[in-house]
Amino acid sequence: MRLVSLHTYPVKGCYRRDLPAARVEPWGLAGDRRWMIVDDDGIGVTQRQLTGLVAIRPEPRPGGLLLHAAGRPTLAVTEPTDGEQVAVRVFSNLAAAPARRADPAADDWLSRLLDRKVRLVWLGDPSVRPIPDADLVDPADRVSFADGYPLLLANHASLDALNAALAGSGDVGAPLPMTRFRPNVVVGGAAPWAEDDWTGRRLRIGPVTFLVAKPCGRCLVTTTDQETGVRGREPLRTLAKYRRINRQLVFGQNLVPVTGPPGAPDTLTVGDPVRLLD
Repeated sequence: MRLVSLHTYPVKGCYRRDLPAARVEPWGLAGDRRWMIVDDDGIGVTQRQLTGLVAIRPEPRPGGLLLHAAGRPTLAVTEPTDGEQVAVRVFSNLAAAPARRADPAADDWLSRLLDRKVRLVWLGDPSVRPIPDADLVDPADRVSFADGYPLLLANHASLDALNAALAGSGDVGAPLPMTRFRPNVVVGGAAPWAEDDWTGRRLRIGPVTFLVAKPCGRCLVTTTDQETGVRGREPLRTLAKYRRINRQLVFGQNLVPVTGPPGAPDTLTVGDPVRLLD
């Protein structure tokens, strides 16, 4: 097996970054989901509510990022290291975490684009947010503004199998790209759905070891075209037929980095070998 692609999402819910290499931190890939758009109640805004987030293309740069969107002036946003501290939640039913408010210019830029009053916040200290499923992992494990786990893995052969099922149904939207599932790491060379048997095991990608914590139950976001924001019915309709596991529609696996000794190699590179350790 090999690592075939790497992706980060600098602003939660917005457009991805496709990378040749990425450093692994305890809470996820470096730069992944350290920013989040929230509503007036401090609850994260995602593509579940606003498909227009796909139009926002963040470009990380030292000390901040650039926000790009077609027809809008590019906005430079600085990491608000001394910004107002606010309590925010990824979802309303999850514990709050402290974050820093970005400059009001970012709030205005985003609110105008999304036609909704929102704020931009930055997770200055990613060590403060525990993984919600604490009973499945070490209580000391942490996560960024990702939904629940530091990294999401997808198997390219499983996408091929899903697309074969979609083609068999005559769906005009097939084939679907992997971008629908917003993974961080995509592996190739495994059998379709081989990842089902990895839960609870340790997986080594290049120099980094991960715990395969839990299959990923999929939501409405997967039905959103990540280039246009247009929403359809697939792949949830087909997943409901073939991939309903423990009352969830499953595609992919959630990963938690296993901390190595100080100074241990921590960078994943496309093409790295992937193997199960146990």
